[in-house]
Amino acid sequence: MNRPKGETERSSLMNVGRRVDYAVRALAYLAGQPQGKIVSKVEIERKQDIPPYFLSKIMRDLVVRGLVESRIGSKGGFRLARPAKTISIKEVYEAVESPLNLMECFDKGDTYCQLWSACGQVSIWEWAQGLVANYLASVSIADISDHEGLRDRLIRLQGAALTVKRNPVNDL
Repeated sequence: MNRPKGETERSSLMNVGRRVDYAVRALAYLAGQPQGKIVSKVEIERKQDIPPYFLSKIMRDLVVRGLVESRIGSKGGFRLARPAKTISIKEVYEAVESPLNLMECFDKGDTYCQLWSACGQVSIWEWAQGLVANYLASVSIADISDHEGLRDRLIRLQGAALTVKRNPVNDL
């Protein structure tokens, strides 16, 4: 898109995309398993409803960043490389995306936006970014560990809802 001379493109706020969502799901499931248990890729896919093509790439990133260990072979799979309480959501986000950044201009300053030095919003968004970063750094994968898996929990909850709806006592 051609912009009029002097008009500057502005960046958008942080977006938590599928890669982050799937990475958190996978790690939460691993954290809910007995310590040291090797969990197959297929089990993570099935239990956490993660497409295989996403999970392979995400797990590779998590291994490279030292959050997950992988084992090769017929009994291969993944396990956490560190205790779940030491892995923050912020660290997961940054492992599969990039450094947490609400606005691109925080990193690039006036080389990105010619309005940077005069912008009255900078302090607001920097403050908000600090709040978000500190909060995500304070929440660990252990806080959201998931031994059951999203798919099984959904089935169980849907079954419980059907049981409640069909119970004649509720109709009184």
